[in-house]
Amino acid sequence: MDINAYIESGILELYVAGKLPETENEEIYQRLKQHPELLQEVKAIESAVVKLTAAASPRAKGYASIKARLNAEDSKVVELQPRKTNWISYTGWAASILLAAGLVWTLNQNSDLEQELQTADIENQYLETQIEDARTDLAATKNLLDVIRDREIIAVPLGGQGEFATSYAKVYWNKADNTIYVDGEGLPSAPEGKVWQVWSLTLNPLTPTSLGTIDDFNTDDNKIFTIANTNESQAFGITLEPEGGSVSPTMEQLYTLGVVNTES
Repeated sequence: MDINAYIESGILELYVAGKLPETENEEIYQRLKQHPELLQEVKAIESAVVKLTAAASPRAKGYASIKARLNAEDSKVVELQPRKTNWISYTGWAASILLAAGLVWTLNQNSDLEQELQTADIENQYLETQIEDARTDLAATKNLLDVIRDREIIAVPLGGQGEFATSYAKVYWNKADNTIYVDGEGLPSAPEGKVWQVWSLTLNPLTPTSLGTIDDFNTDDNKIFTIANTNESQAFGITLEPEGGSVSPTMEQLYTLGVVNTES
């Protein structure tokens, strides 16, 4: 028999507290005779219970004081022999210990449950955010499709230029609200320290007007950007410029260019 495991099981505390059936009491009694370690443990438990009972008794605190006063008067003090062990008191203390252990276990379970609920709540909030973002993206995509499919929209393809012949882009120009939609899917990511800059051009004489830079090009997923344009544009171009943009386009970095088709 594993003595340590038997002691840690708590059955000896129940034996001392008188909470076991008669058959189990007899079984433990036989084991106490066979294993001195178990008997020593039972004695330790009994001693602990007795100390707890004595500490909780109001009489325990006054006894020493009364005895001292009687001795001071040279009176003879007859000490009473300890009474037979009060198993009912032991049972109460053992029950209290078991109750305390049960409360600790319950509190731990409640703490774990609260943690699980908090985790589930965070996951639900994240999922709701993802769903809302998806709905927003879907609505934006539908709106964009409605815009570029409008018959009044002017579509301007921008072809690659010079050594950037593989690059391409497309501009959708809504003259009714002075807005262009730049589809930059055919452009590479801007190198560090550089940005894409969009230009409105008139051809005779050639006059470029900056429509601004696309600062979030690299991080944008769909690569479609909305830009205000109040110019009477005859062409559109996109160049690669230093961060912050340039006053005039760097022609050596002209990636795409497209002329507005005035025939309709």
